[in-house]
Amino acid sequence: MGFVRVCAIADVPPGTIKVYEIGDRQIAVCNANGDLYAVENVCTHDGGALDQGELIGFDAECPRHGARFDVRSGEVTQGPAFLPVDTFAVRVDGDEIQLDV
Repeated sequence: MGFVRVCAIADVPPGTIKVYEIGDRQIAVCNANGDLYAVENVCTHDGGALDQGELIGFDAECPRHGARFDVRSGEVTQGPAFLPVDTFAVRVDGDEIQLDV
């Protein structure tokens, strides 16, 4: 599919996670202290929505059981999950955020 526009930079303030549906996927765009990342919005432990939890530094925390994922790599940083989440390349073009999905 390549890079697609998902939102304006202003739509995802620092410290927040916003979800956008692209095709059949829900992608969580995360603003970790001004750096933008994108991950699949599904906890690999039990399917919880990561955007319903908190962004703690570079970790998205699932609200159900506290699993955490590094939004830079998708890797698990705290169980009970053990499988990583998918990540997507992010680029900024002018004032918009684009994702490679």
